[in-house]
Amino acid sequence: MLKPFDRKAKRLKRHLAIRRRISGTATAPRLAVFVSGKHAYAQIIDDEHSRTLVSASTTEREIKEALKGKTWNKAAARHIGKEIGKRAIEMGITKVVFDRGGFLYHGRIKEIADGARESGLKF
Repeated sequence: MLKPFDRKAKRLKRHLAIRRRISGTATAPRLAVFVSGKHAYAQIIDDEHSRTLVSASTTEREIKEALKGKTWNKAAARHIGKEIGKRAIEMGITKVVFDRGGFLYHGRIKEIADGARESGLKF
C-alpha cells in the first residue's frame, strides 16, 4: 500500500534540516517566517537567549486594516517584510539570518524577504 503524501511533515523535515545549519545570535538574529493559507508571520529571534526580539503578522489589527483585509497575497507578504524590517531597524537590528521555515524560497516567502531588504535589513 502506498503511503499518503504529507506536505506538512515534509516541510517540517526541511525546516529541521535548515535549523541544524543556522541559528540566530545577538549580533545576527534569525528572521523566521511562516505562511498559512490566510496569513503571513515573521519574527526576529535571538536563539542564544531564546527570545523573540521583533514580530509582525497579518493578524495584527493595524496591518490588517492597512491591507484592507487581504492578508493572503504577495502584497500582504511584502508589507509584513517591510514592517518587520522597520521594527528591527528601530530596535537597532541591521543584520539577520533568514530562516524560510522549510518553505520554498518563492512567492510569499520571497516577498517577505524582499520587503525586509527594502527596509534596510541585511541578510
